[in-house]
Amino acid sequence: MDDVSDQYEYILIDCPPSLGLLTVNGLVAATEVMVPIQCEYYALEGLAQLTRNIELIRDNLNPDLHISHIVMVMYDNRTKLAEQVVGEVRDHFGSIVCRNMIPRNVKLSEAPSFGQPITTYASSSRGAVAYRELAREVSGVA
Repeated sequence: MDDVSDQYEYILIDCPPSLGLLTVNGLVAATEVMVPIQCEYYALEGLAQLTRNIELIRDNLNPDLHISHIVMVMYDNRTKLAEQVVGEVRDHFGSIVCRNMIPRNVKLSEAPSFGQPITTYASSSRGAVAYRELAREVSGVA
C-alpha cells in the first residue's frame, strides 16, 4: 500500500464482516474504517464487537486506525425499529454517523445478480441516488 498510496486520493479495501485474516490485514493496512450497519437490532451487537476489535488492532498493530464514518444501510422509514437503531447509533457515535442513509430498495438487491453496480443497473433508483449522495458527503463535496 505504501508503494502506491501517493498515486490515489482514496484506496478502498472491502473486507468481509468476520474477523478473519483478510479483515485483520485490511484493518492493519487502513487508517480509516467506514462501517455499514443494517438498521436491525442484532447489527448493534455486531457494531459493538467490531468497535472492540478495531480497538484491539489499534492498540496492537495499527495505532492510526479509527472509525471515520458509519453508514446506516437497509433503512426502512416505515418501521419504528429502524428509527430506534438509527437513534441509538447516532447517540453513541455522534458526528461520524453519516447524514445520508441507504434505503431498503429492491433495485439494490437485484443489481448484483446482474453483475452490475447500482449506478449502471438502475441509475435513477432511490438506492443509486442515495449512494451518490453518500459519496458526496463522505468525500466532502456535499
